[in-house]
Amino acid sequence: MSDRIFGGLGLLFSIFYIWQASLVEDSFMTDAVGPRTFPYILGAGLAIASLIIILRPDAGAHWPAGRQLFELAMAVAVMGIYAWFLPAVGFVIATTLASAYLTWRLGTKPATAVLFGIGSAAGIYVVFKLALGLSLATGPLGI
Repeated sequence: MSDRIFGGLGLLFSIFYIWQASLVEDSFMTDAVGPRTFPYILGAGLAIASLIIILRPDAGAHWPAGRQLFELAMAVAVMGIYAWFLPAVGFVIATTLASAYLTWRLGTKPATAVLFGIGSAAGIYVVFKLALGLSLATGPLGI
C-alpha cells in the first residue's frame, strides 16, 4: 500500500510540474524546441514512473527504521541547507561541502570524501560554466 501512496504522490507532483512548465513564457530569443520541452519530458517521465509504481507495487516493501531513517533525514536536510546557502556561498563551495558530506555518509573516508567533493564541484563547474557558458551561483570568491 505504501508504494501506491508514494506513486500517487509522484503522479500528483508530475501533474503539478507539467502545469508549472506550461506557465513558462517564451522569450523573444527562443529556439525551435522552446523552453518548455525539457520540463515536459521530465514531468512525463515522472508520471510514467509513478504509474508503474502504482500499477506494479513491490509485494514486500521495506521502509527504513532507526539509523537508516536518520541517515535519510540528514541527507534531505543537507540538500535543503545546500539550496539555502547556494546563493550566499556560491556553487563551488556549497557543492563541495554537500557532496563531501554525502560521500562521507555513504562510507568513504573523510579525506577521500573531501577530495571527491572538490573534484565533483570543480568538474561540474568546468562543464556547466566554462564549457556550456551557463550561469551558476557566484560566491564570495567570485566562482
